Amino acid sequence: MKRAGILNRHLAGALAELGHGHGVLVCDAGMPVPKGPRVVDLAFRAGVPSFAEVLEGLLAELVVEGATAASEVREANPVAAELLAGHFPGLVLVPHEHLKDLSAQAHLVVRTGEARPYANVLLRCGVFF
Repeated sequence: MKRAGILNRHLAGALAELGHGHGVLVCDAGMPVPKGPRVVDLAFRAGVPSFAEVLEGLLAELVVEGATAASEVREANPVAAELLAGHFPGLVLVPHEHLKDLSAQAHLVVRTGEARPYANVLLRCGVFF
């Protein structure tokens, strides 16, 4: 058994399969999950695990070259907006409906137990070299 890093075998395996340019949607429990991408559902109960916890764990494992979130996050969820702005200075903000359309192109969806609105981000994978 692994001692550190991501222990969920489904998530660890899915991350290992990602390549440059692939998308990873990290979403709250209320975001509609698109058909097509691989889904790893981590939601246990409302708020567990939180969006922040899952995002922090993923960022320790991934190289991210860009991120997109819903513009509504700024007013509806200032905590998530601040978290995203702190991690992604070049964060692209689009209307929530457009983010849902973009999420259908993701290679992986990671669903958190977050119960606050607009705690969603679409990450674009980079390379480590």
